[in-house]
Amino acid sequence: MKQVLAAFLFSILISLTSSAQDYRMALGVRLSNSTPTLNNSITGKYFITETSAIEGLVSFGSRFGVGALLEIHKPFKPAGFGWFYGGGVYAGFDSDTYVGPTGIVGLDYKFPNIPLNLSLDWKPELDIVPRIRFVPDALALSARFAFK
Repeated sequence: MKQVLAAFLFSILISLTSSAQDYRMALGVRLSNSTPTLNNSITGKYFITETSAIEGLVSFGSRFGVGALLEIHKPFKPAGFGWFYGGGVYAGFDSDTYVGPTGIVGLDYKFPNIPLNLSLDWKPELDIVPRIRFVPDALALSARFAFK
């Protein structure tokens, strides 16, 4: 257990020393043909540290949905590219109410000369309410206007 804790703390220290993004805030759309509550959405991402971001989603698909995610971003070469992972919660509303946790993992790119951020992600959801159901088909492409 001590080794796991030491490895976890070391990875956090490493992540704090690297810059994972070339923008501070981004607003745009998330497009998906999948069935989760948060499929086609308006998306907003804000970096609270160099490597940590919060993302909010508002979906108007087959049901209205809202979600919030905490994401950890990691850069890789070439410049502008990165990957991210994280998790959060969501709620959706139609004839039923859907609530549960969600995870996310994806690739991120910020164009160097224009304020455009693209990301491709997988965001599975686990409905807890109204019944327990795993929804894995959650691929999406996001395009956002990036602000410094």
